[in-house]
This record gives sequence, C-alpha cells and structure tokens, in this order.
Amino acid sequence: MKKIFYILLVASVSACHTLDLNPLSEASTGTFYSNQTELELAVNDLYRLIFWGNDNELFSDNEWHRGQLTNAVIGGTMNADDANVQTFWLNSYKAIARANSFLANKDKAAANTPANVMLRLEAEMRLMRAYQYSRLITHFGDVPFLTEPVTLEESYGITRTSKDQILTFVFQELDFAAANLPATYGAAEAKRLTKGAALAIKARTALYTGKWAIAKEAADAVIKSQTYALNASYSQLFLRAGETSRELIISIPRDEKQQIFSTAGYVQDNISRNAGGFGAQLPTRDLMDVYESIDGKPINESTLYDPKTPFKNRDPRLTATIVEFNTQWLGYNYTPHPDSLLIFSSKENKKVSNKDTRAVAAFASFTGFLWKKGIDQTWPDRLVEDNDAIIIRYAEILLTYAEAKMELGEIDASVLSAINQVRARAYGVTVEQTTLYPAVTVTNAAALQKILRRERRVEFPREGLRYMDLIRWQLAEKALGKPVIGLPDPTAQNRAKWPFPGVTPIDADGIPDYSSFGTDVKVLAQRSFDKSRQYLWPIPAVERRVNTGITQNPGY
Repeated sequence: MKKIFYILLVASVSACHTLDLNPLSEASTGTFYSNQTELELAVNDLYRLIFWGNDNELFSDNEWHRGQLTNAVIGGTMNADDANVQTFWLNSYKAIARANSFLANKDKAAANTPANVMLRLEAEMRLMRAYQYSRLITHFGDVPFLTEPVTLEESYGITRTSKDQILTFVFQELDFAAANLPATYGAAEAKRLTKGAALAIKARTALYTGKWAIAKEAADAVIKSQTYALNASYSQLFLRAGETSRELIISIPRDEKQQIFSTAGYVQDNISRNAGGFGAQLPTRDLMDVYESIDGKPINESTLYDPKTPFKNRDPRLTATIVEFNTQWLGYNYTPHPDSLLIFSSKENKKVSNKDTRAVAAFASFTGFLWKKGIDQTWPDRLVEDNDAIIIRYAEILLTYAEAKMELGEIDASVLSAINQVRARAYGVTVEQTTLYPAVTVTNAAALQKILRRERRVEFPREGLRYMDLIRWQLAEKALGKPVIGLPDPTAQNRAKWPFPGVTPIDADGIPDYSSFGTDVKVLAQRSFDKSRQYLWPIPAVERRVNTGITQNPGY
C-alpha cells in the first residue's frame, strides 16, 4: 500500500511577492515548528510533484501535442511573461522559502523532538532546498540566493548571485544530506529521501554543470552502495508493478484513493481513439528513428532495418515505449494504415471501425504513433493516471558515471560495463550474456560519445531528461530547429510507401533529417530555437517589476 507523505498545510498568510517570502506552509512562525509533528508536516509538504518534476517532455524533440502546435520552448517564442517560466520560478522559490523558514525555526522543537529525528528532517529540508537551487541555476544561470527568511522590505534589495557560488553551496548541502540521511527506510516510509537521493542529485547537478569529477565521484558512490539495482523488466518499471523497485532513487507517490492523480483529459490525450481517447499527446518520428537495430547499429547503417516493417529487429525499448503497429493495445488492434478501416477488438470480440486511422477519424494520431511507456491497461476504464512520478532512477546513475568518466578521458572497462548494464536490461539478459544483446566494446572517445548520447535518449523518453541533455550538449538549436514530422495524408502514391518512404538519414549528433522525403512526409509544426538567448530562460517579468535590481538574461 502506498503511503502519501505530502500534507498541504493550512495557509493563513498570503504572499504578494513571487519569491513567496511568506510561505504558504507557515501558519505562523511565532507558534509553528514547536514539536515533532509540526516539523514533519513542514517537511512532508515539500514531497509534492510541483516541487520535483523533471522538465516537460514537450520541450524536446521526443514528444508533441497536436493541440498546442508548438510551445514557447520549441517555438522560439519564450519570453519573460511565459507561464512555464513563471511557474517554474515560483514553485522553486516557494520550496526554498519554506525550507528556510523550517531551518530558521526548527530548534523551537528541540526540547520535545529526538535529536536523530531533528537531524534527519534538517537533512531532508537542506536536500530539498539544494535541489531547487540546482534546477534554478541550470535553467536561469545566476539567480537570487536566499538561505534564511527575509522581510518584504529586505527583498527589494536582493540581486542575482553567481551560479558558481550557488553551485558550491548546493554541493555542500547535498554532502550534508548524504552524511545524515539513512541509506534505506522501512516499507512504510520507502519514498522518503535517502543518502542515495542526495548523491544522485549531486551527480545529476554536476553532470549538467560540467563538473565531471564530482559527477563521477557521486555516481560511483551510489553504485558502490549496492542499495539500488536495475529492474528486471524495463516496461514494467513504469507501471504499478515497478513502484517498489530498487531502481527508483527518487519517486513521488501518486494514488487515486489519496486524490493525487491526473484527470481524464490527460489520460484521453495519451490513449488511442479506439479506446476512448484523443490520440493527441504523441511520440515523434524523431524518437522512433533513433532506436538502434538489434545489431547495435543505427537504422541508417544496419542491414536489418526495413522501413516497411520499422518495429522489427529493433532495440526492445522501442516496442516498450511506442505502440507497435498491428498489435492489440488497450483492447484494440492499433494500426494507422489508411486502408485499415476496420480492426479487431479483443475487448469487444468483434471488428469495429478503426478510429485510429485518419482515413476514418481526421484527428487520429498525426505522427502515426502512440505512447505505450507508463500507460496502464486500466486507464481507459478509470480515466485516471496515478502512476508514481519517477524523478531519478539507477539507470541514470550508471549512464552519468559513464559519461563523466568519458569526459575525464578515463574510458575503461567500468565505462563499458555501466552502459552495457543498461543495454542488457533492455534485452532482458544479464550484462555478461554478451551474445544476447549488442554489447558495447568500442573505446574510441568520439564513437562512444555517440553511443552514450543515443543510449540516454532511448532509455529515458517521457522522463523529462531530454531537454537538459540538448541544452548541455549544445544541440538544442539543431534538434529543436527541425519540423515535427507526421504520416502524410492518405493518397494512392504514399499508400505504396507506407509507413515510411525510405531509411531516415541520421547525422553524427543522432538527429534525424527528413528534408529529402518531400511530400512523402507531412510537416505538422515548425520548431524553432533561438541559440542567441534560449540556452538560459528569462527572469520572470513579474519578479523584475517588483525588484528592478534583478537583472535580465541577454536577449530578453
């Protein structure tokens, strides 16, 4: 049974400033934080997804939503009034303000709270605050730096602090958390932050900021702890069966019974039209084409790849992530083929009209694809999505370790082993069974970098990591400068070429190119990314209207 730890505290003080200087979690600093229960309530309040979610996959080239055409990130229109920017900033500083208030007042409960409990709760709060700052500096660069509560009047004089100074603080706080948090908890508290969580955030933050030695050291500590292990099944990890897996380092519990879930609209966007959905939130063709063939080669180099049967002879993570054509999915055979007007439904035990082809339903999947990863078979019946939200898992640590070692020029057997462990699990075998999966053996730095980057992309779709990978690899203007491609409208000509007219060229950076296919593919939306400014997000305009001493990032 899942235990939900975040309890929304009663708000009696309103905030008029976007740094949330009067935190909503604080009923009154004069009387609150007076005992263990109140300390735990304050900490538990920050175990909420609004404070933990990774980046939106729609900010990347992995996913596209039919109804949005483009968002500000992939549309190149991001500005200081953008809602995503404001929400990200506000939620981060809400969490920071609440952590600062807790740390400033926690000693009021020292007389009636065990010292070991006080220390653990302090470590949790310092970890949470450090995590918020790590997210802020990787998205905005220099930001206001607050480590204790401030008055509204004091806030008007706050300016931006160097991201390097804040990064040093983040690492120090994460070290404190790692030293004072337990490695594991009992089953009833399995989702609380641990020593491994602190080290994992440190490894990710160091990777994102190019601190390779720190990233390697932190990732190596997680690996050597032997606390975590890859889940046996890749596909099951993202369903209810995987919610207690040892692979999960940080995950936020969600449960319909606790009223923590996504509603019908989200569910319907992600499921097929035959199953009662909209088929609107979609995998991209870009993602589909980067999965290797089972010989370990990209599709434009492999003799095993056939564009007429694009799911065959491919990395098993492809069919675990994207619904394979001509397979039963949510009770209906899924095929977007323009001539498949009727399909068999195992749910209804008869042939039914195929609402997932645009020859029948104009709004069937525009890319031709549907998500399979993380979608439970109960979604169409419940119209509820309450999967636990995965923030960091062990596979990321293995690939972080490998990448950091590569960047340090330390390519050795441990690098290959880290990559191969992730790859072998995808094939359902052990890393030692090298004849049963395409084990990586190359040690050339350039070749290994391509493999590592491709491995991250096919391992983590829908987990919110792709956007920051594009940013830190300086590939955003290339990947997000290409159009979103979909299946063409049905004609006699393209029926003969269905589903794909040929083998997609893929460049040295792993970016597909569809420009040579002409009308055999359909441009659904044009992405755009302004490299002169978008590698950093703008400081929200509302913040600068309140405090003109906070400067803006270039180009905004």
